[in-house]
Amino acid sequence: DYALEKVRDRFQNGNYQFLVTSGGELRIGSHLSRYKTWARLAAATLTAQGVSAEKIITVSVPSVKNDRTYAAALEVKKQLTEKGLVPASIDVVSLGPHSRRSWVIYQMIFSPDIQVGIYSITPRDYNPERWWSSSAGVRTTINETVAYLYARFIFNPPVLSEN
Repeated sequence: DYALEKVRDRFQNGNYQFLVTSGGELRIGSHLSRYKTWARLAAATLTAQGVSAEKIITVSVPSVKNDRTYAAALEVKKQLTEKGLVPASIDVVSLGPHSRRSWVIYQMIFSPDIQVGIYSITPRDYNPERWWSSSAGVRTTINETVAYLYARFIFNPPVLSEN
């Protein structure tokens, strides 16, 4: 919730027309399972925090095992195109070390036509300035570093047709 509060604040205090939530299948129990995807849960949370539902575009991402960020970026672009929205720029919001990889992937999908910015929310489950002093920090930083290197130097997305 703290991350979505930051998203809400940035949206409400910035010069944005729409806020896009994206995410895949929600695999948790209880009352939250009614939302089906992380995108829908985020949209509901943001609406409860005061963001106008008319300003939120919810992009539920098809279930994939690999390259989830890539699948999300593709689906966001597809949904924006279907709605006739062609922004000059977008800002991607992500959490901590995952942000750099998200930025690289969204640039693959949207650049050079659309300028892509990144806003990284500081994680609360460890101190990012001393990430090596906690197991959560070590796991997250090492995993995201390897994933970033993969995305930047190894990942070879399929060529997309314009049709």
